Parts: sequence; structure tokens; C-alpha cells
Amino acid sequence: MPFPKTAISFKPEYLDFQRGIHVGNLEDTARITRILKLELEAAYGEPFVTERYGRGVYWQWIGFLSRANRAAKPLSSKVSFGCSKFFLMVDTEDQLFKCGMQVERGLAKPSRRFSDAQLRADWDWHRLLQSLKPRSAMEREISRLLVDEGFHLRAGTWGHASQFSASEAPGGRRLQKLLRTIPAGEWGFFQLYYAMSEVEVHGSTGLDLVESMLAVFDELTPAMNQCMQTRLEA
Repeated sequence: MPFPKTAISFKPEYLDFQRGIHVGNLEDTARITRILKLELEAAYGEPFVTERYGRGVYWQWIGFLSRANRAAKPLSSKVSFGCSKFFLMVDTEDQLFKCGMQVERGLAKPSRRFSDAQLRADWDWHRLLQSLKPRSAMEREISRLLVDEGFHLRAGTWGHASQFSASEAPGGRRLQKLLRTIPAGEWGFFQLYYAMSEVEVHGSTGLDLVESMLAVFDELTPAMNQCMQTRLEA
């Protein structure tokens, strides 16, 4: 069960724009990983797996993925790279807090060193590509999120990514072409997210921020379901 709203003690300063997301050395009621995991599991009635990038007290990126979606994959049920996931991160370079959904392609070229990160036939990346047809449900969702809701889209490699917003919302065919031209030996990804500046974050209460993150995840659920092997049902 999620924590009662009155018990949540997460604070805006835990989103640190120089160091990342403060997660370590906190009570469960203040730790955003614990708060969001419990809320997601209550909302969708299924277990979620928490993933992260970072170590120590501050993490740079945190992801939440459906355990059922991962378990359904015949080749990749033991790794999370192939799964669509909700994420949050403090982008210390762009000085933005980002909350959204992410689908990874990993490496399309075989690599002995990173074998777990090699694209497999059961990864959600393939469903993402298939969903990006002209006049498709996914194309409509992307347009709605960017144009009506103020979301952003970022896709490409970690070293070189294309960015889109309301003024230049891309069609499905354009996105398909972009995603299919990512170099095979580089890590590919697709993100839809809502961004907040440091001023906006620090002008909010901790509970406001938690509720905003959950609202973003809710807005993204139809798009997530276009990519997943299983479905999230609220």
C-alpha cells in the first residue's frame, strides 16, 4: 500500500541540480524510489522493478518497469534493457528535472563486453517502431503530449540526440526513420518526458512534485501500452 499523503516527507531539495536525485540515507517516506514504486503498484495492481543509474547517495536516473512485461519476454526476462519504463532524472547539463517514459534499443551490433545490452527480438524497441505508423494511435498520442500537454521528445544516441517539442512535433514516419538510422554500435533510446526548471521545482512542495510525477506517468500510460508486451491497466 502507498504511504498516506500526510506521511510523505519528500522535499524539493532532494532534486539536486548539481548532484542528481538524493536517494540514500533517507527514511522510506522521503525516498522517491520507495514512494513512486508503491504508488505505481497500487495504481496498476502489479509489481514494478526499480532500476537506476548512479551510486551512493545521489542517483542520476531512476526507472520503473512492469515486472510482468519483463517476465513475458522469452529471451530477455532476466534483463530490463528491453522493457519500456517510466523514468525520472535530474539533467545536470541542461539544468532540468525530467519525468517521463523511455524505450531503449541498446546495441544492435553484437558485443561480447555488453552482451546483456544487445538488442534482442523480444525487446519493446521493435513494438515502438511498429507503433510509429502514420495516423496511428502512437502518432496521435505523441502529438497530443507535445502540442497539448507541453511534453518533449528526445531520441537518438546518448552522444547525439534529436529534440522535439510543440513547435516541431514529428510524425510517425519521421520518427521511424530517425530511430532506424541510429548507428548499430551505439546505444539508442527514445524518451517522452515533461521537464521542470530548478525554479519550478523549488517553488513546489514535495507532495506537489510527487503528485506531478504520478500525473505524468498517468498521461504516458497509453503511449507505454503501445510499446509493451503486456498492458498497464489502471
